[in-house]
Amino acid sequence: MTSESTNKTRMYWLQAITPLHVGAGKGIGFIDMPIMREKVTTWPLVPGSAVKGVMRDHFTPKPGESDSLIDVAFGQKGMDLSANAGSLVLTDAHIVCMPVRSLYGTFAYVTCPMVLERLKRDLSAAGYKDLPATPAPNEMEVCHIQGSALVSGTTVFLEDLDLTAKRDAEKSGAWAKKIAGILFSDQTWKDIFEKRFAVVSDNCFTFLAENGTDVAARVRIKEETKIVAKGALWYEESLPSEAILAGIAWCDRVYKNNGTTQDQILDTFCSKGHDLHIQIGGKANVGKGRVRCRFTGS
Repeated sequence: MTSESTNKTRMYWLQAITPLHVGAGKGIGFIDMPIMREKVTTWPLVPGSAVKGVMRDHFTPKPGESDSLIDVAFGQKGMDLSANAGSLVLTDAHIVCMPVRSLYGTFAYVTCPMVLERLKRDLSAAGYKDLPATPAPNEMEVCHIQGSALVSGTTVFLEDLDLTAKRDAEKSGAWAKKIAGILFSDQTWKDIFEKRFAVVSDNCFTFLAENGTDVAARVRIKEETKIVAKGALWYEESLPSEAILAGIAWCDRVYKNNGTTQDQILDTFCSKGHDLHIQIGGKANVGKGRVRCRFTGS
């Protein structure tokens, strides 16, 4: 990525307000409808194409209003030779913090060294400087800030795991403060996040990311009898509420330029510090997929 494109790069963050189901199709295990995951890490993700499609719908003007920037940013509809994909580019949103049930503090925002290293790479591309060093917890340790709400004595209890608490104000505390400062404007939520921020090992995080999702049994009721239809029982996976993901957004070449600049597109659709409240993925009719989308930059 060139220095010029780096200047046009921003971060976008997704915070799940309700459980989030971006499906991967039919499953092969006991979960009939699994969520999208990275092939290599098996960690959850939200495809950039899903976010971009929802953003287009969010910004589509009402009848009679000008939509001159919509096609430039999000692509032209139709299949003719003049169609293009649009100038706004969004990468997939990768997991930053997995919400995990905790015996103390209710739940934790859990991350790991590999997640933070990848996040640091993305933040650097978006122009952030002086990023914190990455914590390095042992296999059964969890790093936390001073005054963490998760600690009981010398132990943190996450799901069925008993992990040794390791106070780490220098690295984990710095990351908690950095992410909270980027993601939240309200001091109350900054405090909530920092006191529940936890860094575990990569292997422990993979276990929690695979086993800490919501799995709900769903049924279809037969209209005539008002009982479950034969064979109409399935299990559906979702990312839990409070899951935090992040990706990169930038503006590529502006096609059919009519005076529109890259900065104009980014400032219109990816305004720094502005929150979009949107619905992503399936199951909107049962209240799933409500997220807070926030764009930030250095």
